Parts: sequence; C-alpha cells; structure tokens
Amino acid sequence: MQIIITSINAQTDTVFKALPLGLTTQLYSESLKEARRINIYLPNDYHAEDTVHYPVIYILDGGVQEDFLHLTGIVQYYTQPWVQLFPKSIVVGIENVNRKRDFTFNVSNLDFLKKTGYKKADIPQYGGSSAYISFLQHELQPFINLHFRTANTSTVIGESLAGLLVTELYAKHRHLFSNYIIISPSLWWGNEKLLKEIKADEDKSNVNVYVGAPDKTEDTMMYNDALQLYRRLQQTAGSRTKVYYDYLPAETHATVIHQAVYHAFRMFYKNK
Repeated sequence: MQIIITSINAQTDTVFKALPLGLTTQLYSESLKEARRINIYLPNDYHAEDTVHYPVIYILDGGVQEDFLHLTGIVQYYTQPWVQLFPKSIVVGIENVNRKRDFTFNVSNLDFLKKTGYKKADIPQYGGSSAYISFLQHELQPFINLHFRTANTSTVIGESLAGLLVTELYAKHRHLFSNYIIISPSLWWGNEKLLKEIKADEDKSNVNVYVGAPDKTEDTMMYNDALQLYRRLQQTAGSRTKVYYDYLPAETHATVIHQAVYHAFRMFYKNK
C-alpha cells in the first residue's frame, strides 16, 4: 500500500508507503466455528532458509488495537544485539472476537457477579474457554509450528479475563506452554473456583509462572485474588516449577500489563 499526498507548497508529490511491522492472516477455527485474525512478529534476522529455531510468545489480547504492538515492542527492543536481555522470539497475537465468552469457563449461574460490580447483562455470553483452549492446542499452535521455525519453548500472556484463561491453562493444560504470564487475573469468575483446581504438578518439565498485581487500593478483590493465586502456586509447584510474584503499586489495572510483561521476562531470563 502507498499513499500519495500533494501539497500546494511542494514542488513534487510525497509518497508514503506502509511500514512493515509483521505478518497478519486469518485462521478459521473448527473449535470456535469462526475465523480469527492472527498477527505475527518475526525476529529481524529471521530467514526462511535458516536453521535457527525461535521460542514463541502468544498474546491472548493480541489485536493491533489491543496488546500486540506494545508487547512486541518490548520483545523487539530487548532482543537487539546491543541489549540481548531476552532471547529472540516469534510473537503471535490473537485478535479478540468475544473475550468474555472465550476467556471464561462454564458456570451454573452468575449469582457471584453481585460481589464484583458487574451485572448479568454485562456478560451476555460466557463459558467458552474449553473451545478456545482447543483452538490454541489443536489448531493455532500446530499452524504456527508448521509455518515457522519454532523451538520447544513457548510463553502465553494474559491480563484480566485473559489472565483467568492463562490460569486455567496452567491448572488444566500445563504441558501446553513453558512460561505462564498471569497479570491481574479475573479469578472472581465462578467465586474463585479455579484456585481449587490447581493441583500439584508432576515435575515432567520446567515451567515458569509469573503473577503480577497492580495497586491494591484500586481493586482490593483483584489484588487479593492474585495473592491467593501466588500462594496456591507456591503450595502446589514442584521442584521444576518456578513461581514469581510481582506487586506493582505504581500501576493500575489499566496500565499494569506493559511493566508486568517486562518484569516477567527479566525474572525468567535473569540467569541467561
């Protein structure tokens, strides 16, 4: 794409071309029965004919108008040759269609919403996390592995309702990712039921789990849920699971994700 802008003060036309920031495609999901926009960032020196394989970072709120661009910026900057704090990685952003439906597990009723400040009308559709997880496991991950040179290491990032889904992934499908970044998770969904479903791990592989929480005075319930999650993870983590807790009092629920993701990777890769 190019745009030509003409100025009466200019002697020649100025041509503006689109700035390439990555790749984007549509992937139809049989699990979800709908197509999803997938945005992809490749390391600057990625070449199809090379033999190098790269870790993959999955962003659940991964649309261009969501978290894809600014989180990819963290990866791009801290993997540059003169910085090299994080490993060069492929970033995959999944654009949302209906996050309240996709990121919540099924519940028998919504009575628990009374304590949260939400109304039942605020969440007209819910309970679709099982289908979404099937999409991640059986469709998206194989699709990315088929088309790109991926390593065995993968990370999933989610905040708020997406943090609820990342917690569910860790609790029920721990083998799917190597690193779990859980930020200000909406564990109030289902009366904190998910906390009880985190069982002791079986020490089959190395796993890192980061839990980030913003200012506790802004939302005490969300802060307490994050702290309960951290304590539950400590109780159940085996010797090959490392758990990190990060309280960020200078951040709100709206601002925490950028700083938290940076902190998470600094913690994961501090000895690399």
